[in-house]
This record gives sequence, structure tokens and C-alpha cells, in this order.
Amino acid sequence: MKIAIIGYGKMGHMIEDVARSRGHEIVCAIDAGDTFDLKGADVAIEFTTPATAEDNIRKAWAQGVPVVCGTTGWNPEELKIKNYKLKIKDNKAVIADETGKVMLVWSSNYSVGVNIFFELNKFLAQKIREASPQPSPEGKGGYMPSIKEIHHIHKLDKPSGTAKTLAEQISAMYEGRMYDVRREVPIESIREGEVPGTHEVTWDSEEDTIVITHIAKGRRGFALGAVLAAEEVTR
Repeated sequence: MKIAIIGYGKMGHMIEDVARSRGHEIVCAIDAGDTFDLKGADVAIEFTTPATAEDNIRKAWAQGVPVVCGTTGWNPEELKIKNYKLKIKDNKAVIADETGKVMLVWSSNYSVGVNIFFELNKFLAQKIREASPQPSPEGKGGYMPSIKEIHHIHKLDKPSGTAKTLAEQISAMYEGRMYDVRREVPIESIREGEVPGTHEVTWDSEEDTIVITHIAKGRRGFALGAVLAAEEVTR
């Protein structure tokens, strides 16, 4: 597989290492200010900024190259192209052209571990909804959820896309209840040091507290997930 990397910072370098370790070729690595030539790439992997992601994707499409995008803080629904079809589920968005060819895969988090964490989050929310009484608007009589996310000081979007996905999953579980406990899930965002990413979901009641946590140890898990997604797109 021939891969173009769009965004050649720390994440871009990690994607390059992972892709090469899996036998793929890097045809180009484009950073801010570089000429946007994807050089016959089969797929582009894009990790840049919320302000540049949409333009980068459109440029790749103009060269006929599908994109795996991991940039958060922007909305894939902004990519409105005639005859292109958009599907969104949980933390993923897929856009296909009129022939059915996938032209974009976007996810708020490509880490395999985080995607397991997403499933655990939905399962826990469902079980709490089934087993606990409905809390009052003041949070009395049941479990009230909150989310905390910690990332490095270089992360631009706040809260993280992963935290938003966690909140949206819980919201979907509680939709339609007399009092929607998830209408405004509190999200605490902390930026410190070089933390790769920590997400904590807490359900607190008068009797006890339930906490689930995912702690990333580095960027490699995110890079591997993006390369795996690229392999699926080009299969």
C-alpha cells in the first residue's frame, strides 16, 4: 500500500514508523507550507488541525485519493459533495462516492483500546439505566455521569473528540427519559505536560461511585489504528 501522510509532526512520524513496520510504502509526507502532491498514493492519512482538515481532504479528493482522518475539533458533515453519501455511527464517519468507493474514514479516536473503552462505556450506561432509579434534576436518587479528559498542552481542541463521543454515547442511552440525565454531561478538560491521553467516566450516586478509565501510554496505538483503517479502505 502506498501511503501519503498529511501532517508530519509527532503523530505523522509515528504513523510512518508503524506503516513501514507493516510493509507499506510512504510516498510523501506533507507538512504546512509543502506542495500538496500525493504522488500516486493509494490512501492519505491526515492528522493536522481543525482549521486545515477539511481543506486537506478536499485537496486529496481532487487528486482521487481517499483519506483516513484523525483530526478532531471539526465536523465531517461540513464535507457536502453532490452524490457523496455520509454515514455516521458512534465515533466514526464514512463518506463514499457515487460508485460506493470509500473516500473518507474519520474517527474521534483510532486506538483499538479506546474503541473497546467506547463499548464498555455504552454497556455501563445501559446497565445503570436499567438498574438504578431515575435521578432528579438535582442529581438525587440515582447515578449522575461526568467525564474528565487529560491531554498534552499541544492539543488544540477542547474537550477532546473522544470525550465528546463518550458523552454522546451516554446521551443516546438516556434519550427519551422523563428527565434526561445526559442533556448536559459535564466534561472537565485538562491540558498538561506531554500526556498522550487519559479519559475517565464517572457515575456518582449518594451510595457509591463507579469509574472507568482509559490511559494511553503513547501515540503508537492511535497510529496503528489509523494504518489499520487505511488497510481496510484500500482492500
